[in-house]
Amino acid sequence: MGEYQKITESASLYDNLESMNSEDLLQKINQEDKKVADAVQDVIPQITKLVDALVVRFEKGGRLFYIGAGTSGRLGILDASEIPPTFGMPHDKVIGIIAGGDGAIRKAVEFAEDNTLQAWKDLQKFDINENDTLVGIAASGTTPYVLGGIKDAKANGLLTAGITNNPGSPLANDTDIPIAINVGPEFVTGSTRMKSGTSQKLVLNMISTALMIKIGRVEGNKMVDMQLSNNKLVDRGTRYLVEALNMPYKDAEKALKKHGSVRAAIAAIG
Repeated sequence: MGEYQKITESASLYDNLESMNSEDLLQKINQEDKKVADAVQDVIPQITKLVDALVVRFEKGGRLFYIGAGTSGRLGILDASEIPPTFGMPHDKVIGIIAGGDGAIRKAVEFAEDNTLQAWKDLQKFDINENDTLVGIAASGTTPYVLGGIKDAKANGLLTAGITNNPGSPLANDTDIPIAINVGPEFVTGSTRMKSGTSQKLVLNMISTALMIKIGRVEGNKMVDMQLSNNKLVDRGTRYLVEALNMPYKDAEKALKKHGSVRAAIAAIG
């Protein structure tokens, strides 16, 4: 695997944290957080490669899988879970899997991340195939669960990508499209739920949002396929129709409920 300095384990730029007052702590955390967006900007070329590859593979019926452990796994599940309500996609097109199973979403499962064989076993439940894409997420870039899944995916002809916060890590070196975000040391040494996790969330937002736009799930700047699962979203969709079709609010709301989505209502009326 080779020896290299893990940025995610390097000492914080701050010390004696327990002696700081609350405002000082928050100001310094915020100073560190400001570095995250710039670090993400540096990897946009790699994110672009992944998005463009995903568009082609989705057109062939492919799917997007995220795997990770702990915070990284939870962030993948979060991103995947928001695709159906936001973009009206089926639940089986973007799928997040966490080491230790769904119970690990709320409570850490001891040593689940150390099993190199389990990720591929977890993926088999979805009949994963060479049209699919596997994105491993690991701040350290060394999580055995993620590395094992990536290795098996590559051996079976899948496209692989890795989101990590350690350039030069095994995850960065062993994936087809490495996305290595150097956010520097964490405010609390080694606490990758902070800047590393924030950077992962930003990148996941970018991947899935750009993909959904590219495959036609947004018109103009509107979520025309969003699920109407609560009153807020019905109101949002109604306002979209009022704007798009220049019709009274009540008529727009009635049309939206009748046709089931902004897109369907516009197609039927406009």
